[in-house]
Amino acid sequence: MRDGALCYFPAVPIAIAAVFGLLVGSFLNVVAYRIPAGRSVVRPGSACPKCGTPIAGVDNVPLLSWIVLRGRCRHCGVSISARYPIVEAATAGLFAATTAIVGFGPLLPAYLWFVAVTFVLAIVDLDTKRLPNRILYPGTAVALVLLIAGTAFEGNWQDLGRGALGGLAYFAGLFALAIVARGGFGFGDVKLAFLLGLFVARASWGALGVAVLGAFFLGGMVGVALLVTRRAGRKSAIPFGPVMVLAAWLAIALGERIAAWYLG
Repeated sequence: MRDGALCYFPAVPIAIAAVFGLLVGSFLNVVAYRIPAGRSVVRPGSACPKCGTPIAGVDNVPLLSWIVLRGRCRHCGVSISARYPIVEAATAGLFAATTAIVGFGPLLPAYLWFVAVTFVLAIVDLDTKRLPNRILYPGTAVALVLLIAGTAFEGNWQDLGRGALGGLAYFAGLFALAIVARGGFGFGDVKLAFLLGLFVARASWGALGVAVLGAFFLGGMVGVALLVTRRAGRKSAIPFGPVMVLAAWLAIALGERIAAWYLG
């Protein structure tokens, strides 16, 4: 957006993205809680888990309501987990960072959607050690549509083609490893690999390499840390999705620099 007023005030679109991220983060909390339980994310409305009182709009303002209520239900006083404002604040930060990195342009909706979907998948994987198809399938489909639409405005089809090939390559590689490892990877991780590879490889092949190697490096570090602290055993199932997501985010933001540093 070169000619618009926002280009003279780069903080404006970043601030707007942060506020939008707070709202999205509030919804991601609902998705992360209800989808694994097989419940609708639309109905019924949010309510206190203890007394069942519906949460009024004034008490459902992202981040602020939790602070004002001091993390407690207005009616029964039960404690409300700090996870809710943390997810909201984290989503706001991720949306702001994504806008700063991608820029205010036709591809921004695709990347914001990508961040939201992968973030909630990482949360669910940490909670349940699985990646639900109810999030992964529609999330991937919408991401692809938004990426195609953004590319149609931008006109750089070569990057999209590389992203599609990268997604297929990441999917195929992890699929082969899942078969060889015999349960070392869940098929949810394999399906997630296509979505991650699609966006990372769109930046460059080097970024995709950073994402793949980074996922295994971070996964190994986490595994060692859990073993040393005795929070997991050698046969414990450790979610791989969150480290895949984190490595992909880092690769999109810093992949070119990391690859250049390594090759240099």
